[in-house]
Amino acid sequence: MSTPDAVPPSTVSPSPVAVGPVSSSNNRRPAGADHAAAMDRMYRLTRHVYDLTRRYYLLGRDRLLERVVTSPNTATLEVGCGTARNLIKLAQRPNHGRLYGLDASHEMLETAGKSIEKTLGVTPGLATGGLPTGSATSAGVSGHASQEPIVLRQGLAEQLDAQRMFGRDEPFDTIFFSYCLSMIPTWPGAIDAAMANLRPGGHLLIVDFWDQKDLPSVFAAGLKRWLSMFHVHYRPEVHDAIVELGKSGRGEVEFESVARRYAYIASIQKN
Repeated sequence: MSTPDAVPPSTVSPSPVAVGPVSSSNNRRPAGADHAAAMDRMYRLTRHVYDLTRRYYLLGRDRLLERVVTSPNTATLEVGCGTARNLIKLAQRPNHGRLYGLDASHEMLETAGKSIEKTLGVTPGLATGGLPTGSATSAGVSGHASQEPIVLRQGLAEQLDAQRMFGRDEPFDTIFFSYCLSMIPTWPGAIDAAMANLRPGGHLLIVDFWDQKDLPSVFAAGLKRWLSMFHVHYRPEVHDAIVELGKSGRGEVEFESVARRYAYIASIQKN
């Protein structure tokens, strides 16, 4: 669910790509091709067992989803949506609104599309490279055109643009990162882009690893070594930047501990 290094925005429209249960490419061009390819290499095999293995250590995801307010008129985006596990859970609500997913990896989005088809019985909406920049197709979650869509898009978190990527003229009501932000090398840009594409009063939600200070020291040390095998760890600079969002007046920030500071859930309401 990670996103690679930042690249300069391009004015070139995305190139047409094959459309199946996958997202279109926003980065199949020189500026972002290397970064997207790196994510594809990382998840080409592990995507098939990702949800099965991550359930044991990506704690707090469902608690974060409980904080996502949806209604028929809301628009919710997950950055680093991966296999669409979280979006599918939201889509199973009676009033889920419009749901969007952004991820750097084409491989992960292929799996996401298949998961949406298998679980919900529909092909996901695709922001396709063959359409004009900023347009998108959609498929109703219940199979009816009147229902709101799940739309997937391949792209970089720091280049998030609601209009260009998803064809939206309005900002999102909720944007969330689930164990994704700490894996993004250009995380400051990802936070800034999310805030820029969020409506005033909207919520940015983040669940990620914390410092584990409330866990027994021996257990915490072993846990950190084990997590390092999966290339994940706590990044205090990300936590500090979220705190600074509140101090700067850009938003109202709250933190909730998950499993004795194993992880945190941050809620930022944009001012």
